[in-house]
Amino acid sequence: MAYSGGLTGKITTLAQTGAKHDDAKPLKGFGGAGVLEIVSDHVGDTYRAVYTVKFATAIYVLHAFQKKSKTGSKTPTSDLELIARRLKVAQADYMTRLAKGKKS
Repeated sequence: MAYSGGLTGKITTLAQTGAKHDDAKPLKGFGGAGVLEIVSDHVGDTYRAVYTVKFATAIYVLHAFQKKSKTGSKTPTSDLELIARRLKVAQADYMTRLAKGKKS
């Protein structure tokens, strides 16, 4: 991604303290406020970052990308599918880490 503007750093810093970025909103199709999206404009381009706060002790940035389409604000299906796959991976990773922590 050519420009991130520190967006993912801002997301994780705020989420770690239990706060939410002012521009964060639930991403439709993911069952509530557990998956959030931030849209940021920079020099005529639009960037999006998607992250999840579904887990008590972890934050996962699922996707950060430049929106290419010049028409409409809808998130492309291919990006939504990627986010869904990464969310499943994040859930599995979190459960593995949680299980390892209980064994210690």
